[in-house]
This record gives sequence, structure tokens and C-alpha cells, in this order.
Amino acid sequence: MTSANVNLTTEKATIEFSEPLNEEKIVSIVTGLGYSAEVLTGKDADKEALLREKEIKRLRLKLIIGVLFSLPALVISMFLMDAVPYEKFIVWLLATPVQFYIGAQFYRGAWGALRNKTSDMDTLIAMGTSAAYFYSVYAVLFDPMGSQYFEAAAVLITMVILGKYLEAVAKGKTSEAIKRLMGLSPKTATVIRDKKEIKIPIDDVKVGDIVIVKPGEKIPVDGIIIDGLSSVDESMITGESMPVEKKKGDTVISSTINKHGSFKFKATKVGANTTLSRIIKLIEDAQGSKAPIQRFADVVSSYFVPAVILIAAISFIIWYFILGETFSFSLIIAVSILVIACPCALGLATPTAIMVGTGKGAQEGVLIKGGEALETAHNLKYVVFDKTGTITKGKPEVTDVVVLSKSSEKRVLEISASIEQSSEHPLAEAIVSHAKNKNAILVSTKSFKAIPGHGVFARISGKNYYLGNEKLMKDFSIDVSGHLGKIQDLEEQGKTVMILSEGKKILGLIAVADTIKETSPEAVKQLQGLGLKVYMITGDNQRTAKAIAEKAGIKDFFAEVLPEDKAKYVKQLQAEGKVAMVGDGINDAPALAQADIGIAMGSGTDVAMETGNIVLMRDNLLDVPKAIKLSRFTMSKIRQNMFWALFYNSVGIPVAAGVLYSSTGWLLNPMVAGGAMAMSSVSVVTNSLLLKLKKL
Repeated sequence: MTSANVNLTTEKATIEFSEPLNEEKIVSIVTGLGYSAEVLTGKDADKEALLREKEIKRLRLKLIIGVLFSLPALVISMFLMDAVPYEKFIVWLLATPVQFYIGAQFYRGAWGALRNKTSDMDTLIAMGTSAAYFYSVYAVLFDPMGSQYFEAAAVLITMVILGKYLEAVAKGKTSEAIKRLMGLSPKTATVIRDKKEIKIPIDDVKVGDIVIVKPGEKIPVDGIIIDGLSSVDESMITGESMPVEKKKGDTVISSTINKHGSFKFKATKVGANTTLSRIIKLIEDAQGSKAPIQRFADVVSSYFVPAVILIAAISFIIWYFILGETFSFSLIIAVSILVIACPCALGLATPTAIMVGTGKGAQEGVLIKGGEALETAHNLKYVVFDKTGTITKGKPEVTDVVVLSKSSEKRVLEISASIEQSSEHPLAEAIVSHAKNKNAILVSTKSFKAIPGHGVFARISGKNYYLGNEKLMKDFSIDVSGHLGKIQDLEEQGKTVMILSEGKKILGLIAVADTIKETSPEAVKQLQGLGLKVYMITGDNQRTAKAIAEKAGIKDFFAEVLPEDKAKYVKQLQAEGKVAMVGDGINDAPALAQADIGIAMGSGTDVAMETGNIVLMRDNLLDVPKAIKLSRFTMSKIRQNMFWALFYNSVGIPVAAGVLYSSTGWLLNPMVAGGAMAMSSVSVVTNSLLLKLKKL
């Protein structure tokens, strides 16, 4: 077995293993240790929800039965002891089903722990209530004048069940994000089989099937459009409210909504491989993982229970043998200590906060791949952004059309676009696209020739035209010396400048740049406001890098960096503190892997999901500060939870041990101790749920 992780909140165990172990053997081992277990598959989501609902109903029934039996026992013991005949036997009769039916789960848990040579909260409850119950049996049978505590044991078990019931209901609320995502998935799909349209269950769709989607329908699986046009609402993936136009060759994502047109597409990913299924899997894995801070809670719990048993035993000995109090008085003190000290709240402190935190992140389009990522993100010192496609749009656009002759801006643009329409270069595409947006009229050209690294040449109406850089002009002996100042000004702004000439005469300049995203400056500002130092890393030259960095509000940058060397610069910063690398998840993969936290941009791309510790589904840079704020809020909740869990125990144990009895006469009744212990768990879960109200 490589690793094993048990999450108390989700009630799931994640186990990595290799041969000769298999799933059946692991289940057999777990059941042999006194616990129940079964293998959960990807198709068991509904089954899991049913099991959780069944557990809530089971606890509700036990709670009702517990109240029906323990409440009369409490009333008789407290107020009607002399008014009811055989009152002690009646109370005994009422307490017994609570002790051994309602409380059976605590005995099973204690026995399982004992077999494994350990102890847990079930051990404390079973020991405490059994001590009170069996002492009461002894008192009724052999010491009629002595006190009995049947009602204390019964009420205590009922209070613990109440706490578990409230906890189960609250835990159900922590997984609402996954439930909502699962609810998005359509149940059927219309496919073409044997040249006929048939409607089949979503699970029966196979890779390669031709799927038909009509207006208003959800897209059942991932695929590529082979026929038709439409617009698709992809807001559940990207967060963009505007529908995206789709045509032949475009990809479509499962569970997004087709708006207007009809189309056919070829299924490429089905079942657990669809984008939505993988998002759900990421969230489930994150919610089932442990943050490093959880190890602290695990260590505390492993020492805490034996220490509590020892304290209870020592307290009994001191009060009974040294201070000379009665056996029943000393026993109640020991029982109260065992009950108040149950560390269940400590066990819930971390997983409940992680569940709510990762769920809230999913709602905001921020997928966090686990507790470790959450914990690391709140300690970051540096955030390094890749430039292309992250800070910038990753798509060049025309920014300036400069006229340097008696020609007009429209003519410079029309001639340039007419020449470039024969080119496949990305800069050519930007010029043609800009010209069409300006309603420019493109004309046909002759003798088109692309000169790699320099530019292009073409003839229009018998005249020679050149469009390219200074090298192209120099090759054809075209003088640009009178325009170098303007060219340099544009280049210092991070723009690529192309010179247009008619023969030897310069007509104008066209500047193209990969413009920064509208959200980049605000995202950088927010990160700096969080106390983080922001860097940019790019393969561009110093002049271009400086221009882009200034526009984004970034003071520090690394320029002229090869893609394979980006990881070295991240490692360089790691010598001074924890580093987050933000990239598109493709060419930045080594740097994302090297960083303490890899934040991958991209609307659910395969590589982004595989590479980043955090995936920003909306491709919005403002989600980077959101992710870090969420990390800080979640870690704050975990610390608050741990404080309250330990605070209950730290304050409760001395009071239960009777340290205030001699000066104030205060003792902690076992029933009050049980209520406090149960409420400590509920308070921890409720405190975690308050994370949902935080504004990121």
C-alpha cells in the first residue's frame, strides 16, 4: 500500500496500492478490523447521495427514540423520584434500550479501536456511559440508598446522537457544489445509429457516435461539430455570460446549453472523461485530501484520548481515595471528563473547512486540487505570470495605422490587407481581420511572395508593394531613415512594426501587438494589495517586455527567457519564498510543476487540469487573487475550528475534574458535558459553513 487517507467529513477513504493488493482485499481488511466499507465507483454518485440521506434518516430515528426514552427517565429522576413507585427500576428500564440500542454504534466503534490497539471518541463515550450505567445497576440491586445515574447515561447518548444528526445535516450542505454540478449533466442523448435518430441514456453514448443537439438542449458529451451552426451558453465552464458562436470543427463541452441552432457533432469524450466529470472528480479529490495542518490534528488526537483516560482515572483516584469523596461522586467526575473530552470536533476542523472552501472555489470557477494547495497558497510570497495568453490575449491585434505620405489611413490599411490576405502568418491574419472590421475593400494581387523573417511582396495594378520590417526595406534599398524615430516609439510600446512602401516610397506603418487583457492591471493591483510581489516572465526582448509589464502594472520581469528555462527562474525565486506560477498549462508546464503552486489558465483544457494545482476555468486573471483570498479565508477557518475544538477540551476537562468544586461548588454534570461535546462538533461545522458567505 502506497498511501491511505480517511476523510471524516465525506466518510471516504482514498487508498493507493499495487499488486498483490486489490479493491476486494482492501475491503476485506477494513471489515476485518471492525469497520464497514465498499468500493465507490464513478457511477455511484446517486448511490452515495442515497447513503447519506439514509444515514440522516437513521440518526433522526435514533434521536427520536432516544428522546422518547431518555426524557421520561430524566423527568422521573429529577422531579418524580418519590412520587412514582419502583421509580429506579422504571428509569433503569427506560435507560437500557438507549444504552444498548441507540448507543450500540459507540460500543462497535470502541471495540474496533481496541482491536486495532488504539482509542477514539467512541472509546470515551462507551467507557463514560457504561461506567454510569453499570454503577447504577449496582446501586439499584445492592445499594438502595445510593445514587443512580441511568438518566445521565441515557441523556448523554441522546445528546451525542443529536450532535451527530446535526453534523450529518451540516456535512450534507458542505458538498452542495458537487451536487449542483452533477445536476447539470443531461440524462439522455440523441444519436444516429443505423441511419436512425434514437434517444439513449447518457451512459450508453460511445466515442465516435454522431450526436444531434437541438435548440435549448444540453450538450450530452464532449465532441467536435461536424455539421451545423449555433451559439452555445458555456457560462457553467467559462463564466462568460455571452453565448459562444460554434461552427464545423469547433469543440463543444458536455452539459453546456445549445441556444438557437441545431448541429451534429462527433463524440470524443464520454462518461468519466467528459470535462464536467473531470471537474467533479477534481473537486471530490480536493475535498477528500488532507492539508498538512491536518497532520497536527491527527497527532493531537492520537495522544489525546489515552491522556484523557489517564486523567479520568487519576481524578477518580484522587477524589475517592485521597480526598475521601463518595464512590458515586468520584465516578461522575471521571465520566464527565471522558465525555467532555471527545475530540470529534478536532477531527472535523480541517476537512469541513476544506470541503466548503473547495466547493466555494468551484462556484467561482476556481478549481483547487486539494488541501495542500489551499494551505500553500496562503503562504505565497511571489506570483509569476507568463506573458503570452496569460497577461496578454495571446492573439495579435492591429493597434496603430500611421500615414507617412499623402495617402490616407484607409488606403494604407486596404493595400496592406490586400497583400496579407495571401499570407498565413498570425500578423497577416490580424491585419486582414482589422481591415474587414473597418469595412475596407480588399483587391486581388499578383506575384505574391513571402520572405520569411522579413515580410511580403506583391503587385497591385502594376505597382510593386512591400510590407515588412526594416530588414525587408534594406534588402530592396528602400530608405526608412526619416521614419526611424516613429518606428522606435512604437517598438518601445511593445509593438511589432511593419512598414508599407509603394516602390521606393514609404506609405505608412502598421503596428501590431499582443494586447493585454482588460483584467490584467486590476488583477496585478489586487495581488500587490494582498502583499504579494508580482513578476512577469517572457521570451520577448527587454524593450517589449518592459512595455507590457508597465501596462499591466508589473515592476519586475524576466525577458528573453526560453520556454524550457522558465522553471529555472521560478526556482531562483523559491530560494526567497513560496512561488505561484500562472500560465496557460501548455508551454508553461515545467514552470507550473516547479512552482510551489501552479495556477493554470484555460477553460478546462486537458493540460491545464493535469498540470496546475489550481485551475482557473474562466480564464480570468481576477480569479488569481480570488484563489489566494479563498486560501487565506479557508486556513483562517481551520485555525478557528482548531482553537474552538481545543478550547472546549482545555476549559472543560479541568472543570469536569472538579478543580472549581472546593472554591465555588461547581461540578460539570455528565449531561451538560455531553451537550457541550456535541455542540462543539456542530459549532465547528457551522463555522466552516460561514465560509460560504465570504466575498472573494
